[in-house]
Amino acid sequence: MQGKRLFVNSLMLTVCSLLLRTLGLWFQVALSRRMGAAGMGLLSLTTSVGSLAATFAISGIRFATTRLVSEEMGRGNLRNAGRVVRRCLAYAAVFGCAASAVLYAGAEGIAVRFLGDARTALSLRVLAAGMPFISVGAVLGGYFTGQCRAGKALVGTVAEEVTRVAVAMGLLSTVRTANPELMCACAAAGSALGELVSFLALLLLYALERLRRRGGDRGEGAGLTRRMMSIALPLAATAYARVALNTVQHMLIPAGLRRSGASAEAALAGYGLIQGMVFPVITFPMVLFASISELLVPELTEEQVQGNVRRIGAASSALLQVTFTFSAAVSAFLLCFSGELGQTLYQSAEAGRTIGLLALLAPVMYMDNITDGMLRGLGEHLYSMRVNIIDSLLSTLLIWLLLPRCALNGYIAILYASELFNFALSLRRLARAASLTWSFKAMAGRAAGAVLSAAAARAVLTATGGANGVVGLLAGGAVFAAVYVLLLRVLPAFPGPLKRQSLGKWAANP
Repeated sequence: MQGKRLFVNSLMLTVCSLLLRTLGLWFQVALSRRMGAAGMGLLSLTTSVGSLAATFAISGIRFATTRLVSEEMGRGNLRNAGRVVRRCLAYAAVFGCAASAVLYAGAEGIAVRFLGDARTALSLRVLAAGMPFISVGAVLGGYFTGQCRAGKALVGTVAEEVTRVAVAMGLLSTVRTANPELMCACAAAGSALGELVSFLALLLLYALERLRRRGGDRGEGAGLTRRMMSIALPLAATAYARVALNTVQHMLIPAGLRRSGASAEAALAGYGLIQGMVFPVITFPMVLFASISELLVPELTEEQVQGNVRRIGAASSALLQVTFTFSAAVSAFLLCFSGELGQTLYQSAEAGRTIGLLALLAPVMYMDNITDGMLRGLGEHLYSMRVNIIDSLLSTLLIWLLLPRCALNGYIAILYASELFNFALSLRRLARAASLTWSFKAMAGRAAGAVLSAAAARAVLTATGGANGVVGLLAGGAVFAAVYVLLLRVLPAFPGPLKRQSLGKWAANP
């Protein structure tokens, strides 16, 4: 594995992604203050349907493009890159236009019959305009990712996010009344225009690259279409099932909360609290590993094509160990400072309480994200999707059964059960495929170190009188980080990457 290339790309992606995620979190906070929890619930409902339409528009083509290009790189043959992109663009254009037409024509029916709120129809029509650009942009992004050109792939992401925020905030500034329908439509317009700008930026970069490589597509193109379909279509089918189930879940949550006795507005507010306010905070630090997860696909594919089994196991084990060390710290900090986060970001004690309740999900979510990335790189993407579908089915059933009885607390319990189930199956599969190593003693030591660091940070702030708002959080974070780094030097070390441990034995037994 080309460690230097992976390190440079990961660093570049991480820094840029951190800035973009910070912008996105600021945007979520600004939206929540402008729209309120109920408005965020309405926006989350709209976004769930938009995600389903986007899944149909992409239909597995981004991963197919990445996989095909990285396979050719692993074989030392880049001549088919142009043919790969042309075939994938044709595929994407068909699905993208179809998704746009269906979403636009069916917006009214979806809003009334499925979402139960006619106010979402306008936003769905606006989102429909961006579907073709989502699909063709996914091909170009997958092409650059497959070539490990992280900087070029990142251009589209930057263009999309900046445009989305700028357009949405600009339009929201013109809305003088507290109209959730219009405010959701403004946010949807920002998303649609962001996808257009992202596609144009990637298209320009691709065109310039192909001009420099003119005459380079002379290799044999036989079998490319078949290979593309064999990757994209099964992945698309499983993605449809998973995202459709997730969309059903998002529809059932407000309905289940209403059945528990909450009013329609309170149910929408509770849903918006978790999806639109709390989850962005919990997942924010994950940006540090999200870029690595994306880059692992072409890197591990190349290693697999070349038969470097030992290096795959070493790299996978090391990355999981680092992810756990980081995510344990994030979880402890969120748990310790949940109240301050809720007040500082949202002026909401309820948001702080919910952040604290969901803080322990961070290690599972972060490690599951990395594990799925490694499985995709090793060609186990269909297994990951099957696990996700089973997980979604069970979650949907639990939401239907528990929410009317347990309200939001029931939903929080379902989130924990779902994440643990998904991660356990994914980790077991990766342990078999990559000969993972692990040390439960070291894992327990890092968890204990994170808890001690959080307690020390809280004690120092309490003894010194603390500080309010952002200053208090920064001071607490500085104390926490200093204590945790010191403790890591004395905590039990993880094992060497090629020494088999109990995790490998656990994976080997059915």
